[in-house]
Amino acid sequence: MTSILVTHEMRFAREVAHWVLFTNKGLIVESGAPKDFFDSPRDPRTREFLSHAR
Repeated sequence: MTSILVTHEMRFAREVAHWVLFTNKGLIVESGAPKDFFDSPRDPRTREFLSHAR
């Protein structure tokens, strides 16, 4: 079974997700395993968002 959850709660997402997608204006900007996504974001928009969410 697959479930999709949309949240702005980054701590929760990091704990429960198997895969994370970050969107901006309806487009997928970045995706990856939670550890990679949160510890080493590649896209500048993702880094900016996460810097405010922590």
